[in-house]
Amino acid sequence: MRAFSRLMMVMIAGLSVVACGAGAKGGAVTDDEMVMGNAKAKVTVIEYASASCSHCARFNADVFPAFKAKYVDTGQVKYVFREFLTQPVQLAAAGFLTARCAGKDKYFSVLDGVFRSQQEIFTTGDMRGPLVRVAKSAGMTEEKFIACVSDEKALKALSERVEKFGKQDNITGTPTFFINGKKLDGEQSMATLDAAISEAKAASK
Repeated sequence: MRAFSRLMMVMIAGLSVVACGAGAKGGAVTDDEMVMGNAKAKVTVIEYASASCSHCARFNADVFPAFKAKYVDTGQVKYVFREFLTQPVQLAAAGFLTARCAGKDKYFSVLDGVFRSQQEIFTTGDMRGPLVRVAKSAGMTEEKFIACVSDEKALKALSERVEKFGKQDNITGTPTFFINGKKLDGEQSMATLDAAISEAKAASK
């Protein structure tokens, strides 16, 4: 465990970091981004979040399932997830690298597993055990997990994405949302999302 922690500390030393909590454009969606829903939907919801952000984990557990069922699964919204890094950065980086290694078809299920493991990790101080368990649930071996979180090229790409989008959209905290370009800072309730999506639909007619 100590060797794993030292490895992650060395690798994340140069990464850009933002704050978890308080927060425009949204920017164009690129091919390598993680997307759900109808590509031709009139409303695009972009969420900037961190795998180590407790606010993001709470949104994932309490609001996202209903949002997904109501808007994404019905084709009304294209949802785009953008990775950001908050403290503890080791967890954020390792979570995202593991999810990317699992592949686009399993990315969101792995990320959900990381979010749901947050409290255990924060309580026990054991990051490796829960993350290995999440990786194995996606069909990865422990060896592949170690290779994933040790991949300097992938970590550099993650850092570049964080820096690029952070500057582009002036992201100061997570979660941050853009609904057809309108920025919403912080955790959002289903009622707030309903209102913003309704407004975006009306404006797109």
